[in-house]
Amino acid sequence: MLQRDVTREVNTVRPPEFSRSERLRVLVAAAVGSVVVGYAAVAAVLALISATATYAEFSTSGVLSAAAPAWLAAHHVPLRFESGQLGVLPLLPTALLMLLIGRTAAGTADRLGLYEPLQARGVVLSIAGSHAVVGGAIALVMGDGVVRATPAVAFFGCAAVSGLAATLGVARRCGLYEVVFDKLDPVALHGLRAGFMALFALVSVGSLAVAAGLAASWPTTSGLFAGAGPSFGVGLGVFLLCLAYLPNAIIAGFSYVVGAGFSMGAVEVSPLKFAGGDVPPVPLLAAMPESEFVWSPAVLVGGLLLGLVVGWTCRKVSDRPTSRLRAVLVAAITAGVGSLVLAATAGGRLAGGAFDPVTVPAGLLALVVAVWVLVPGALVAWLAGNRAKAAVAAGSSEFVEPDYDEDAEAADPDVVFEDDELTDQFEQLEQLEVVDADEFEVDEDLEDDDYYDEDEYDEEEPEDVEDVEDVVDEEPVDEDEEPADEEEDLDAEFDEMLGMEPEEDLDAKPER
Repeated sequence: MLQRDVTREVNTVRPPEFSRSERLRVLVAAAVGSVVVGYAAVAAVLALISATATYAEFSTSGVLSAAAPAWLAAHHVPLRFESGQLGVLPLLPTALLMLLIGRTAAGTADRLGLYEPLQARGVVLSIAGSHAVVGGAIALVMGDGVVRATPAVAFFGCAAVSGLAATLGVARRCGLYEVVFDKLDPVALHGLRAGFMALFALVSVGSLAVAAGLAASWPTTSGLFAGAGPSFGVGLGVFLLCLAYLPNAIIAGFSYVVGAGFSMGAVEVSPLKFAGGDVPPVPLLAAMPESEFVWSPAVLVGGLLLGLVVGWTCRKVSDRPTSRLRAVLVAAITAGVGSLVLAATAGGRLAGGAFDPVTVPAGLLALVVAVWVLVPGALVAWLAGNRAKAAVAAGSSEFVEPDYDEDAEAADPDVVFEDDELTDQFEQLEQLEVVDADEFEVDEDLEDDDYYDEDEYDEEEPEDVEDVEDVVDEEPVDEDEEPADEEEDLDAEFDEMLGMEPEEDLDAKPER
């Protein structure tokens, strides 16, 4: 019965053919379009805030000029002022910009009919190159103004963010996921998925922590919104500011839950250590605890539960405990590295003021997350997993000894089959007889003539079939009669022994 492999759909339609000029025109349109659309989106948000603010003066040139540093901030490029550097940049605009760039790259790949991994480099390089050039040019144009940016940092920062977004956009269409995941064995792949699941769970726990803090301090939150200003525009601006920094707050929230905590200037908040102080009057910061609570260490149960869940998902990845531990280790490394990247982008300098710097300890957070995933997960995966009756390791392969009947003899433990076909045949045997090699040893005292020679026992066949037939056709010979010549020789020999003359032939003489 024929079966169709549906694990991966293969596009059998021939991709459209483009000339070099047409292909270049499509790539240029994608690169320029991603820059223009992103810049226009940032300018539209600033125009909305300026139009609704009470004392702000709205002008097209002012909005477009203010959109330049905001566009760099969306690419996570630090900005410098007279008072210091602004490195705590909002993550929500960066995420939305990366989503826009990824969709543009995916549409370009569809239009060009790309389907191979190497074909993605044209789209990625064109988009990353255009963003890098525009970012470096904006930093050069700003010069020594009120808001400044380092041209080299702007160039490489814009290239990195846009290049990563474009790569993620064309990854599925050009088969980049298959290139990466096909090189991983099933155990490592399962651990990688468990690690991303743990990272998603950490983000969810951080969201719950922020929501719980805002709900518990809602009077403070509403009072801060009311104190920002009476006009709708001011309230909208404060709301958009809190919304832009919401991912940063979520990362700080799950850092607090797992035990690493965060700090803002002299204020340090963690389940095991608390140092209070003044914070900026931003409604989002009302979610921070105002004092140390006795039950604060209880939030560490979230990290413990996370590790138990990871271990439970890895308990059936293999019958070998070491393979299950390797899956948990891969999950711990994945979650730790992801936490390191998120924490590194969530904090930074805050203009050298009283609240500088805002720190989410990236190294400590990665280490704590890895430990929370590894230790409980390894215990659960070791104890709750399936156990094979017997396992024999041969290199990187695994062989499990099959079940035998009680009357069957035990197999030699040194016998290992590396071939799958031989292993299947071995499993089908009802009994395996093992004979010692001593039974086949030959006594050294035996002479050469005592050895068994199989040629001596071969049956002799007739040399010629005709000779056999002749022998069969002849008359039988009387065994009692002896040939005449043989009798005469015996008589002559007997006479010679007695010293007599040979006997005369009496048969030839007449009778007396």
